[in-house]
Order: sequence, then structure tokens, then C-alpha cells
Amino acid sequence: MNPTPTNRHQQQNHIRQQASQTDSWAMFNLLTSDQLFDEVERHCPEHRERLFPPTETLSMFLAQGLAADRSCQNIVDQAAVKRLTSGLTPNSTATGAYCRARQRLPSAMVSGLTRFLGQRIDEQSVSEWRWDNRRVCVVDGTTLTMPDTASNQLRFPQQGSQKPGLGFPICRLVGVTSLSTGALLDAAVGRFNGKGANEQALLRDILDVFEPGDVVLGDAFYPTWFLLAEMLCRKVDIVMEQQGARRRSTDFRTGQKLGARDHLITIKKPVIRPDWLSVEAYEQAPDSLIVREFKAGGKVMVTTLLDAKVYPKNNLKALYRRRWEIEVTLRDIKQTLGMNILSCHSPEMIIKEIWVYLLAYNLIRLLMCQAASAAGALPTTLSFKHCLQLCLCCLNSSAVMNDEMLASVLLLMAQQRVGNRAGRVEPRAVKRRPKAYPLLMERRCAARDRVRKNGHPVKLK
Repeated sequence: MNPTPTNRHQQQNHIRQQASQTDSWAMFNLLTSDQLFDEVERHCPEHRERLFPPTETLSMFLAQGLAADRSCQNIVDQAAVKRLTSGLTPNSTATGAYCRARQRLPSAMVSGLTRFLGQRIDEQSVSEWRWDNRRVCVVDGTTLTMPDTASNQLRFPQQGSQKPGLGFPICRLVGVTSLSTGALLDAAVGRFNGKGANEQALLRDILDVFEPGDVVLGDAFYPTWFLLAEMLCRKVDIVMEQQGARRRSTDFRTGQKLGARDHLITIKKPVIRPDWLSVEAYEQAPDSLIVREFKAGGKVMVTTLLDAKVYPKNNLKALYRRRWEIEVTLRDIKQTLGMNILSCHSPEMIIKEIWVYLLAYNLIRLLMCQAASAAGALPTTLSFKHCLQLCLCCLNSSAVMNDEMLASVLLLMAQQRVGNRAGRVEPRAVKRRPKAYPLLMERRCAARDRVRKNGHPVKLK
């Protein structure tokens, strides 16, 4: 049953009253805005009144992820001090109640809000932000590490080349972002290695995020024959780097010539059916596909945009160069937000922690798109770190954020722009040397016993 406008405002006021007890009020203002309130209520589970109800817990979880000190103790201490300064009865600073509240928080609520917010941001993008008035999605994968606990190792095993006790559990994340807004549309999390753990398998789990008319950019990991067939069936076009095996056998003297190093070719369905594909789906797939290959910028590309007059290869080359923006997006999420090294000790909480970071990212992107729209700029030209810093300043401020102050903050967000980084090349190396400590090459308990027995080794020079 949908709440009436009167009941809705009463619920919003009640939640905001709860929000005033912690420094996570800014996240509450976003989560309980008219734009998101219905979606929050739809995902919110049935619960009794506690010290940390679901929406309060989620806002604290978000604030915890954005804080420099990401410990549960820090966010609980903030809540206790805020209650004390507000004249309320101070609660215990023990973290047990908050940790149990985080465990009760449904993962579906966090992931659902993230997807909803990403779609809502992308729906509001204006035509000037899009490519050829079409939505362009970018797909890419990355890895994350987490605490070395038995349950994490069981769900997300460390790399096989590492000895037990010396590595960390590692998971793989594949995300789909909007090229025009930078919003995260969907993501999939899985093991780093083993059956069904590659980026192609994770992408298959989130193919429903694509809509007819979309254009998808990706690197050479993705354009398998069956992905091409699935995309054509969904009326989705792709522009990707050709896979290695096909790239080595590319001969532009064959096929239907469209221009210099630009042709149409027919690729037949693989004779061997993949294990993940059912027999029925394999038999229903077409016997062959017609795709376009072209060479640009030293790369052999494959695309389903077959008309060379409507889509010249120089235009497609310029579009594919923007695929780099998802690398910047992943850097913003992993390095700027701090998701690179996760902190939870169980696989269920790891999944939830990842989605909390992704939700925080989309909330920042929502404000960035509003700022870009107000300033008449492209969202991707705004500095993510600058906008995050402004959000953190608002989060730590004691002032009440009204519409006028929010408009001023949005204008501040639009002031800092990122430079034109086309063709930027940087070495993948660091200049600053690490501390002169040897690597841990045995279990920590064994190393600790050896130090007790023999003392610390001589410090390296």
C-alpha cells in the first residue's frame, strides 16, 4: 500500500528525526528525499523500533565507508556523542548493536537502491550528454581484497600461486556504467578464479541492464561469439576490441570491403557448446553472425554497427577511446572512496560492503549530475574527488542543509573541472620506495614464534 502524501511527510520527518542523532544526516537527506523515499520504503524490511533501524543503519554504513576512520567504533562513538550533545540519553559505545544491525540489513535493499539510483540518474541525462542520442554503456572488471578469514577464503579463495596464510581472499567485480553520466547501472561479484569466475561469466549475470538501442563498450575480454549473438538478439550494439585469437587471424582482404582496413565478415557458431550454455539455447542460436571489423589506433575492433556511412570508423575510434573513463570510475570507487581493501570478516558482509560503496558512489554521482545540469556542463568533466570532498564537508557540518544551501553546494561542485586527458599515457610504476622490511613468507603465527625465540632479524639497509 502506497503512503498518502500526509503519511509520507510524517514518515520522512520521523526518519529525519532519527537522522539527527548521528553525523550521517546528510545521507539521510538523500535517502529520504522525494526522489528516493518510495524506493527506500519498498526495500525496507519489516522491523521493530530499535536504536539502529534499517534506514538509520544504512546511512551510518554509508557515512562509515566515506570516513577516514572506517571502524565501527568510530561511527558508534559519533552517534553516542551526537545523542549526548542533543540532550538525549547517551547510548552505549559498544559496537555490538550496530554490527548486528548491519547484519540484519538486507543486501537486496542496498543493491536495489544502487541499481534504482543508477537508472534514475541515467534517465535524467539530456540528449547533449549522449552519443548520437543513444545511451552508451561501458563494461569492465576489477579485483578487490579482503581480510584473511576462514569464511572469506572459502567463498573467495586467494590466488593459487600463494602459500596458505600468506595471501588474502580476492573477489572479482564487473560493473556497467553510463558513459554520459558516470552512474553505475549494475554490477556482479564473484570469485577471482575457478569455474564461472571470469569477467564474461559475471557479465552474463547482468545482461538485463542493457536496453534495445544501447551501445556497449568493452575491451578484448568480452566479444565472444555467444555474447555477440545475445547482444544482437537484444538489439544492443557493441564496439569492442577484437579478441586475441580472431585478431591474429584478421585479413582485411576478405569479406565485404567498406574502406581502408574496414570490412564485414561472417563468423560461424562454435562447434563445441560451452558448459554454461544449455543445449536448447545452443540450438536456437543462429548458425553465423555478420559483424564489422576495422583497424584504428593500432587496434583491431569489432562492432555490430555495420553501416560505414552512418558510423565512420573514425567516429567509432573516438567513441572507443572514451572507454578509458570506466578505468577512472573504478579508480574513483576503489582509491578515492576506499573500496580497494574491504574490511568485513564474512562473505555476506563483504557483498553488502561492496554494494554500500557502490551506493555511495551513485549518491555522489547524483549530486554531480545535478551540478552539471545547473552549470550547463557535462557530468564527466566534473572532478569526482572535489565533489566528494564537498559532500564530506557538508556531512561534518552542523548546519541544517536547506534548498538554498544545497544549490550553493552544487555550484561549488561545478567549479572544479578535470583536464582533457585524451591520449594520456603514464607508466604503471611508483617513484617512492617502500619501507625496507622483508616480505612475510610464512604464517604470521610461525613468524611470531620465531621472533620470540630468536629476536628480530637485522634491519635491512
